[in-house]
Amino acid sequence: MDWAMAELIRHPEVMRKAQLEVRRVLNGRAKINEVDFKDLPYLNMLIKETLRLRTPAPILVPRYSTETVELGGYTIPAGSRIVINAWAIMREQNGWEDAERFLPERFENNQVEFVGTNYQYIPFGGGRRICPGISFSMSTMENVLANLLYHFDWKLPGGQNPKELEMKEVSGLSLTRKSDLFLIATPHN
Repeated sequence: MDWAMAELIRHPEVMRKAQLEVRRVLNGRAKINEVDFKDLPYLNMLIKETLRLRTPAPILVPRYSTETVELGGYTIPAGSRIVINAWAIMREQNGWEDAERFLPERFENNQVEFVGTNYQYIPFGGGRRICPGISFSMSTMENVLANLLYHFDWKLPGGQNPKELEMKEVSGLSLTRKSDLFLIATPHN
């Protein structure tokens, strides 16, 4: 959520587009319902893009090769420990055009999903060891983010320039922001 709000503050045009979508779908209702999320494709795209650019688990759970294989010109001996760098995969220029740019529209008409054989997009891992909490995580992000965008307008304190917001990453078990994010929420009428 922290990364999503930071990216939205840095890209006010994306925030405005997402707010307009959520506010149009809710049409004055006080509460969002689970069925509303199917009508919020832009919200889904911005969550996917946040997870691509700011993947929660930059290094996936290690795997072990059960047999010797050739992969990309390299020999991987049986019993080798294999570490997958999801952060690098999802910023790979060959898989993503303008990979360092926050661009939710890249997921418009894009069939890349969390599960399946799209190994260029693995914010929740992949294969047999994919995160079992994908559905919970996604529904939580959709619900919280939709409510934050619906009920409030957001800005940085003290007239800070959104383009100058600190976006340094600290890698550990999860990818976090180096500095805390402070925002001012103004209730939306």
